Amino acid sequence: MMGGDAVLLALFLPSAGMGAVFLVYICLLCYSASIHNDNSGIPTTHVKRPPEKGLSASDLEKLPKVAGKDLVLATDCAVCLDEIESEQAARIIPGCNHGFHLECADSWLSKNSICPVCRGKIVPELLNPPEIDPC
Repeated sequence: MMGGDAVLLALFLPSAGMGAVFLVYICLLCYSASIHNDNSGIPTTHVKRPPEKGLSASDLEKLPKVAGKDLVLATDCAVCLDEIESEQAARIIPGCNHGFHLECADSWLSKNSICPVCRGKIVPELLNPPEIDPC
């Protein structure tokens, strides 16, 4: 009977080992499928990010408009990479004073509430500066 037990043990151990390897493989497949859940092939994370929110049309109107010749920091638009001519309308972002073509700034800021140059956040306080009492 000893010889039979050895044969049975010799057949069972490799089968149990292969079963354990198969189980680990299935777990890894399930984990991989949960990471790649958008079918794009690009790994996604399970961390929720707040949606990007740009400025409204009324907020855009509150931002200063100047002529290109009045820009202080630079005369290149960081959105389209073209030079801002002296007669072109430009928009300045309060706080950082970066300037852009009016259309480029409005297009960018309607989708993002940050400066495209310094990534400074455009907060409501910049759009509605406190009124100064003349007295």
